[in-house]
Amino acid sequence: MSVLDLPRLWLPETHQVLFRRILDVAARPGQIADLGDLLDGRPAALAALATFCDNTQLLCDLTGSLGEGDWAFLDARRAASDCAMFILAAGAEAPDFSPRLGSLDAPEGGATLVVIVESLTAGPALTLTGPGIKGTATLAPQGMAPDWLIARARWCADFPMGVDVVLVDATRLVVLPRTTKIKGA
Repeated sequence: MSVLDLPRLWLPETHQVLFRRILDVAARPGQIADLGDLLDGRPAALAALATFCDNTQLLCDLTGSLGEGDWAFLDARRAASDCAMFILAAGAEAPDFSPRLGSLDAPEGGATLVVIVESLTAGPALTLTGPGIKGTATLAPQGMAPDWLIARARWCADFPMGVDVVLVDATRLVVLPRTTKIKGA
C-alpha cells in the first residue's frame, strides 16, 4: 500500500487537522469538535487514538473494538489499564479498572481515557467549570453510566494527579481535563 492508498484517517495532513481540533477543544472544556469530515466512516474514538498514539505509547482497549488493522496503524503497544497511558472504554459500562494517575513529581503520567458514548448532546445535562471555561459550560452525554462521574472525581481528587477524559460519540469529541469540575443535573 502506498501513501496514496492510505485511508484518509491515517494521512499526515489529516493528523495535523485532528491535532489542531483536539487541541482547540482541550483548551475549551465542554466545546465539542466535529470530526465527521475527516473520518470517512471510521469512529471518532479511533481518530482520537490516531492523534494521541505512536510506537512509544501503551494503550489498553477495554472495548475490544480495535481490530488488528487499527493496532497496526496506531503502532501502540498493548497494556493493562493500570500501565497504559491511553485507555479506550465504553461509557455505558461502569468503570471497573484503575488507571494511572501520575505522581506529584510527574503528574503528566496520568492516563488519558477515551470514553465512547452514544451522543454528546442528547443526555442529562452536566455543568462544567474550571480553567478554559468562561463561567460555566454544559455538556449532555447520553450513554454514560453515572459511575463514570464518581470514578473521575475520585481519580482527579489529588490534583495535579489524575486523568484526562475525552468523550466521543460517532463523529464528535469533547475533552475534559483533570482541572474541569463536573456537576450532575
